Amino acid sequence: MIIPVILAGGSGTRLWPLSRELQPKQLLNLTGDHTMLQNTLLRIAGSEGMAAPMIICNENHRFMVDRQLSDIGIQPSAIFLEPVGRNTAPAVAVAALNAISRHPDALILVLPADHLITDIPAFHAALKLGERFASQGGLVTFGIVPDRPETGYGYIRKGPPVPMGGSQMPGEAVSGFSIAEFVEKPDLKTARQYVSSGDYCWNSGMFMFPVAGVLAELGRFAPDIVLACEHTLSLGKSERDFFYLDPESFEACPSDSIDYAVMEKTRHGVMVPLDAGWDDVGSWEALWKVGDKDQAGNVISGDVICVDVENTFVRSESRLVTVLGVENLAVVETPDALLISSLSNTQGVKQIVDRLKSGHRPESRTHRRKIFSWGHMETLDEGNGVHLRKITLMPGESLESPGHTRPLTWVVLAGAAKLIMAGSVCEFIKNNSICMEPGKPVVVENPGQDALVVLEIAFENQTPAYSN
Repeated sequence: MIIPVILAGGSGTRLWPLSRELQPKQLLNLTGDHTMLQNTLLRIAGSEGMAAPMIICNENHRFMVDRQLSDIGIQPSAIFLEPVGRNTAPAVAVAALNAISRHPDALILVLPADHLITDIPAFHAALKLGERFASQGGLVTFGIVPDRPETGYGYIRKGPPVPMGGSQMPGEAVSGFSIAEFVEKPDLKTARQYVSSGDYCWNSGMFMFPVAGVLAELGRFAPDIVLACEHTLSLGKSERDFFYLDPESFEACPSDSIDYAVMEKTRHGVMVPLDAGWDDVGSWEALWKVGDKDQAGNVISGDVICVDVENTFVRSESRLVTVLGVENLAVVETPDALLISSLSNTQGVKQIVDRLKSGHRPESRTHRRKIFSWGHMETLDEGNGVHLRKITLMPGESLESPGHTRPLTWVVLAGAAKLIMAGSVCEFIKNNSICMEPGKPVVVENPGQDALVVLEIAFENQTPAYSN
């Protein structure tokens, strides 16, 4: 049995303004009809021997993760919620400790949730090889066969070939290598030497481990991490579809990557080369490189008009964007922000995000649209004493407010609403308006099969807070 462990806890900043702290890269639709997390799950769904996945994510992203899994019909075995980020070694330890009590002979397949892989058959073939090595006790990492000198990735240097279940037979293709060393991101000259030598692969951050084997090595090289993760699991709590890791013990856990904690020290490491159209799409330039280009080399999405434009990435989320007489740019529009950058400098977007954070700007943290367990809410306008929001309540869900201090009006745009206020029950349909009395708790239910969409009009910025 192979248990997929999907690491979805990042809060990347290099794809701002689309990626935000509360709506990170892995939960965005960047390269097709599904989000990066959904694509990660779909490319392994139905594979022989794959069990239900474990998801490890940030507590703040729980409702988005839950909704995205439901949308593609994936039922996870567990969704572990991290109160803080502690890198990949604690995440692997949590998953392995959870798995070993029920499936001590299982393998775990550790996959970041935000990678692009275009050659799925080649990916599956590499997983089969990894499974064979891991079943023999190997701690497997998948090294990406480089197609260019790249300074943004770490590298792995190949050691001698590792026999598959015995001695290497004459003429048998080499499918795995021992790990000579992990090396940090190089400068361009060094990266060129690595690629030309043929002795190096990119470090993908994808692994396959025997559960017992990786726990043994974690216990040997990082016992403090194992102990902290045992505590956070024993003191954690289950609620709905989620398991909340205990905050105090998890925050006390050392932060370390599985590379540093185990893979650089173990004698059981095996690297399986992977050549499957992989990219971590960590910048707008990377998305331009992998995107479908027009005759002028432009990658365009949304309501966009380009005239005399070449080799440019343009994405519009909410309005018409026109671009004239430029080249080699990234132009990204969202309802509350606009980024214009040279393509070659999009790795520097983090500097903008750092400026936003230092200025306590909400654009670094969230979009105007916020996700809740019951649906989502989008701020349309605010100012001059009036606050407008569009609220979407999913079928069968309800939301409540303890009360508000100013008059509040809802206009039903779609669906049907059941309002419970001060013991009285009222029902509303499309084009009806609802006046909420100040100071009274309110419960709103959606009894229908379609989403309830309402326009909320609040005065004097006295916007109510709705529970999750």
